[in-house]
Amino acid sequence: QVQLVESGGGLVQAGGSLRLSCAASGSIFSIGAMGWYRQAPGKQRELVADITRLGNTNYADSVKGRFTISRDNAKNTVYLQMNSLKPEDTAVYYCHGLSSIYWGQGTQVTVSS
Repeated sequence: QVQLVESGGGLVQAGGSLRLSCAASGSIFSIGAMGWYRQAPGKQRELVADITRLGNTNYADSVKGRFTISRDNAKNTVYLQMNSLKPEDTAVYYCHGLSSIYWGQGTQVTVSS
């Protein structure tokens, strides 16, 4: 069983930046592709970005050019650099191993206007 622990969320003004981290208790290389999801109040959870074992990335259209996902397989950590944040980015952000059952507990990101 692998545990995923997110950190780095918080309150930021529009236009600001945050960097989320997802630390795994086991090998993320073994897990494979990793992703960041978010869920805003009253909305479905959505995929924000994902990254393959070797570093290929995909982004939701709403965050392209603003967010960057990366991973450090040696440190078993996945990151989400979020720049030019908007109020509509406000949500709980979750880390997930795409082909696994593993989810983190989430970290709150709040962007004020």
